[in-house]
Amino acid sequence: MKRSLALILLLLVTGCGLLPEVQDETKGWSAQKLYSEAKNEMNDGNYSKAIKYFETLEARYPYGRYAQQSQLEEAYAYFKDNEPVSAIAACDRFIKLHPNHPNVDYAYYLKGLANFNEDLGLLGAIADQDLSERDPKAAKDSFEAFRELVTRFPKSKYAPDAAARMKYLVNTLAASDVHIARYYARRGAYVAAVNRAQIVLQEYPQTPATEEALAIMVQSYDAMGLNDLRDDTRRVLSKNYPNSKFLNGSSQSKKPWWRLW
Repeated sequence: MKRSLALILLLLVTGCGLLPEVQDETKGWSAQKLYSEAKNEMNDGNYSKAIKYFETLEARYPYGRYAQQSQLEEAYAYFKDNEPVSAIAACDRFIKLHPNHPNVDYAYYLKGLANFNEDLGLLGAIADQDLSERDPKAAKDSFEAFRELVTRFPKSKYAPDAAARMKYLVNTLAASDVHIARYYARRGAYVAAVNRAQIVLQEYPQTPATEEALAIMVQSYDAMGLNDLRDDTRRVLSKNYPNSKFLNGSSQSKKPWWRLW
C-alpha cells in the first residue's frame, strides 16, 4: 500500500514537470507599456484583456501616476464590459484611496452610471416594463453617487448630466412607490396602499407620480368606508390636477399585455 502511494506521488510530481510552462507576454513590460497596451485593448473593445493589463500594472507598479490612472481606467473597462458590480467596487476603491485626486469627480460619476439603467433592453420594451417596476436599490445608489458629485464638485464637467439623471431618478423612485401602492390596492390591502402613497406625497411631492398616489388614496379610503378622508383627498386631487383622468373614477394604469393578475 505504501509503495502504491509513493508511486502515485512520484507520477504526480513528474507529471507536473511535463506540463508546458505558461509564458507571460507582459514579462519585462514597463508601467508605461502596460498602460499603453491596456488603453489600446480598450479602444478595440477588448475590455477583459484591458482589465488584465491594468491589474498587472497595479500589481507590479503599485505607486505612481500610471497605477492611479489604471485604477480609474479599470473601473471604466468593467463598466463597458457589463460588469457593474465590479465597476462600482473599483470606483469605491479609487475614491477611498485617492479622495483628493483631480479626477475623483469622474469616479463618482462612473459609479452613478454603473447603477443607472435607463435602457431595459428588448425584453423590457416588449413587456412594457419600466424601471419603476424594478428593485429601486440601484436607482437609490445611483442617485446618491450623483448627489455626492453635484454637491462636492458643482463645477465638474459631469455635474450637469448628473443633475439631469438625478431628476429622472427621483421620478423613477416616486413611480416605484406608486407601483407598490397600486399593487397593494389591487389586492385589497388598502391600509398598506395608503401608507405607500403617502410616502410619495411626503418624499417626492413635485413628481408626476403624485397624481396617481392621490388617486390610489381616494380609491383606498372609499373601499375602507372612510368617506371624509376620501372626499378631502379627492378635493386635493381635483385642485392640483383638474384634468386628471383619475377623476373619472379610474385609478389604475393600463396593465401590460403580459400581466394576468
